[in-house]
Amino acid sequence: MIIPEELQKLIDGGERITVEFKESHTDITKDVYETVCSFSNRDGGHIFLGVKNNGEIIGIQKDKIEKIKKQFVTTINNDSKIYPPLYLAPVAYEADGKEILYIRVPVSQDVVRCSGKIWDRNADADIDITLHSDEVYRLYARKRGSFFVNKVTRFGIDSLRSDLLERAREMTRMRVKNHPWKTMPDEEMLRSAGLILTDEYSQIEGVTYAGILLFGKDSTIMSVLPQHKTDAIFRVFNTDRYDDRDVVITNLIESYDRLMAFGQKHLNDTFHLDGIQSVSARDNILREIVSNLLAHRDFSNAYVAKLIIEKDHIYTENANLSHGHGVLNLASFEPFPKNPPISKVFREIGLADELGSGMRNTYKYTKMYSGSDPLFIEGDIFKITIPLKEVATTTVGPGGIIPDNIPHDVPHDVPHDVPHDVPHDVPHDIVGEEICRMIRENRNITRRELGKRLGISTRTVGRKLKDMGNVHYVGSGNNGHWEINENA
Repeated sequence: MIIPEELQKLIDGGERITVEFKESHTDITKDVYETVCSFSNRDGGHIFLGVKNNGEIIGIQKDKIEKIKKQFVTTINNDSKIYPPLYLAPVAYEADGKEILYIRVPVSQDVVRCSGKIWDRNADADIDITLHSDEVYRLYARKRGSFFVNKVTRFGIDSLRSDLLERAREMTRMRVKNHPWKTMPDEEMLRSAGLILTDEYSQIEGVTYAGILLFGKDSTIMSVLPQHKTDAIFRVFNTDRYDDRDVVITNLIESYDRLMAFGQKHLNDTFHLDGIQSVSARDNILREIVSNLLAHRDFSNAYVAKLIIEKDHIYTENANLSHGHGVLNLASFEPFPKNPPISKVFREIGLADELGSGMRNTYKYTKMYSGSDPLFIEGDIFKITIPLKEVATTTVGPGGIIPDNIPHDVPHDVPHDVPHDVPHDVPHDIVGEEICRMIRENRNITRRELGKRLGISTRTVGRKLKDMGNVHYVGSGNNGHWEINENA
């Protein structure tokens, strides 16, 4: 039987996460069963016997085909080799005049073991994860549809911030006048959101990880999820390090605020019309990618979530319990809930919309903002990339502040006149223009105030003024003022 065109295309495309080649010219190799196991545990896949790793078809010796088929079927149904047993059968095809065997491996509803080991698929390799407890946990979570954030903690309501619970009520009122949370006491509100549950084994009731992440005190969050962190980075001038940074380690609601503010600080809000209504494409993009970054990550994974703004694009990365690999297509995308209780609260308080709408909105507003399409890549690390026009990335933030030379993670009590280990390569013409603008607004402004507003040290301000040469201080002390030689 001649190989179908769709299978030939799979061979032509080379090995990848769902395609594997095995030579097995005269006998079936044991690593075939490891691949069957990993495909079953991940996304399913296609195995071709009689094909070299580089895609060259070498074929199977004709008098060995029936033997290999029988051997494979016998082994795959032997629960001491594959557990639970799988019911698969190779199919013989002719390709390039040679005989090969094709095995289609579907996704298993259960975690499959091969010779007592658990195998998972990563790119084009089969990985033994048996001794990696975190990976095994995530695999079981994918299979049974359970959610890490539903784990019950030892904490009660007193571990949560009452001000955040009240803020959530206020946010729901802004969306729905008579929202049911409006009159609910804290405990009832948390129960209705699925944030207080009973552990199925110990039968002890408590606030879930989701509840702690949404409304917990920072110390409580760190005690149950010490890996919880989001890194916001602005990297345009100092591409080896960064120009501005905010390490966000707090509850998800205030994390949302800080990430939105970071994006708004470093991205221009260009004018756009949606029909006859003016809209902020920038803010709508940020809303979607920030809420996705916070609500849909795999919190069991220590991978640090990131929001990074560079000269020609923004991208986010977060750990993910993937249900597929590769670029997502808007037309065929099928959304899968990642952390339903967190997503529910985000929807109720207006930080997100219904499942699946975020991708459509991101496409819509990215087209407005940059004239291009965003890129969504599904995998163990989920990545969204938003292309930017050069006009989108701003070097001036609120109040005329350029990107901070003092990173947000430097202690705030460090004096501004103490040099910091930070980049000093922000273009001087921009610094000079900002100094002149602020002096024109207030001729009595001090060096310390200039430094504070520019995000640089007082000493750096003094050096810059000396380099500029067109700004002079007339008088002395508090009785003096700045003058600018506009002709210099």
